[in-house]
Amino acid sequence: MSRVTSLATAPHYVWGGDCDGWRLVDRQALSVIHERMPPGRSEARHRHAVARQFFFVLAGVLTMELDGERHRIEAQQGLEIEPGQRHQAINEGPEAVEFLVISQPTTRRDREPA
Repeated sequence: MSRVTSLATAPHYVWGGDCDGWRLVDRQALSVIHERMPPGRSEARHRHAVARQFFFVLAGVLTMELDGERHRIEAQQGLEIEPGQRHQAINEGPEAVEFLVISQPTTRRDREPA
């Protein structure tokens, strides 16, 4: 079933206390999430055994720690994360960062601390 999706209609969730996520596509084979992370926030370092991910920044600057190396991802830039790679998204900037997380397949039940 094809349908137009927006932040107003997509299922919303809160993580990390005050970070937002909107599930734009929520299928076993593919997940697309729009996330908003306030300044000074980060997710827990983790990895996925199966899922391949692509983080694409829409606004702000996202720091991605990937297997011990930091990457600065600015608006209109992205970074691919291969299965098994330890990673952590961090907002070190003064403003909220908004980004897409595209995962294939979904990361549900495929996340472990790293």
